[in-house]
Amino acid sequence: MKRVLSVVVVLLGLVTASAATVDEGAGPFGVTVAGRDARVGVLLRAAGGGHFCTASVVDAPRRDLIVSAAHCLGGDGGLVFVPGYRDGRAPYGEWRVRRRLLPRGWVEGRHEDSDVGFAVLAPRGGTRVQDVVGGNRFVTGTATGATGVTVTGYPDARETPVSCIDKPEALGRAQQRVACPGFSGGTSGSPWVNGDGQVVGVLGGHDQGGATPGVSYSVVLGAEARRLYRQAAGLS
Repeated sequence: MKRVLSVVVVLLGLVTASAATVDEGAGPFGVTVAGRDARVGVLLRAAGGGHFCTASVVDAPRRDLIVSAAHCLGGDGGLVFVPGYRDGRAPYGEWRVRRRLLPRGWVEGRHEDSDVGFAVLAPRGGTRVQDVVGGNRFVTGTATGATGVTVTGYPDARETPVSCIDKPEALGRAQQRVACPGFSGGTSGSPWVNGDGQVVGVLGGHDQGGATPGVSYSVVLGAEARRLYRQAAGLS
């Protein structure tokens, strides 16, 4: 996961979910600000400890699905997702992960081009997480750089999220990158959301998301990610 442990973030204002509306020529690009998006939250270990990765709710028929980096969802022990986490509080509740789905490329070889995964959340009192905070559409096959994206995540060193708008650039055929300062350890799993409210990237992939806080990566979401989503959403 992101291995940078310290970060200086320029806080220029508040970004709400509506600020994700960006397109060709929009801006400012590459500026990191304080963030807010109820669909984005932190992953915690059920055994205790601080937040260590980011995840977000994606639209699914069963309304119980989150996406993150595969390297955030692997390993033993229970996980908990807290959407809209802020200053140690869980304004939309804590949701237990009951099932994780990782691509074969990651399970068998920790392949950086397969660093995306899903988790199914248990309901709370009969209510499902998407009923509470909504969910962004998970979309594969989008051309890299076709539009700007809003990246929102939780650095380990902060108790509030940060956001940045940038236009992804290709790194080979299977990876993409954005230049956003302040995305250090803990931001792995951050969704890349375009102006249509679609998740078109997930922070991870190359160097498990990046070795510096100023450049972050994502797998190009293609056939493998599409198959995994359909499996996780109960569509296949």
